[in-house]
Amino acid sequence: MSGGGTEAPVGRETLTGGGGGGSGKKRDSLGTAGSAHLIIKDLGEIHSRLLDHRPVIQGETRYFVKEFEEKRNLRELRVLENLKNMIHETKEHTLPKCGETMKDNLEEVLQRLQAANQAVCRLQQREQERKKMYHDHLISSEKQHLLQWEDFMKEQPYRQTQVDEEHRRAMERLKEQYAEMEKDLTKFSTF
Repeated sequence: MSGGGTEAPVGRETLTGGGGGGSGKKRDSLGTAGSAHLIIKDLGEIHSRLLDHRPVIQGETRYFVKEFEEKRNLRELRVLENLKNMIHETKEHTLPKCGETMKDNLEEVLQRLQAANQAVCRLQQREQERKKMYHDHLISSEKQHLLQWEDFMKEQPYRQTQVDEEHRRAMERLKEQYAEMEKDLTKFSTF
């Protein structure tokens, strides 16, 4: 394992050749304090490698954070660069083109609106003239009817006297006719 010490299994004898004691004799691993220290050290290393993952996790976490921040920064830079390019293109190309198109089309639309406005004004003027003529015609017709009515009412007494005279004559003729018929009846009633 790592660390400079040798591994010593529990319950066996180990040879410590250039490391811990330097004597070259066989030692009982259970009997000496130095070997117990080595065993504890080795057990600590085994424990830390098998069960303590903090250093590995911390390293992986640092690597992930570093990669994430770098990629995020690069992604944000790309987005900002794209936005900058799009704004530049819009400012330099699209807006002037839209402005020219709008100017051309708005002039045409303005001309059409002016022509339509003039046509509507002419129609409105014709309608007003037609209404005025109709109104004038109504007024003149009304005046003419009033004059005719006045003439009619002035003639009424004369016509009334004519009708009364005709009625009186007709009554006289009828009286004469009935008087003659009575005479004729009296002639025949004697039989």
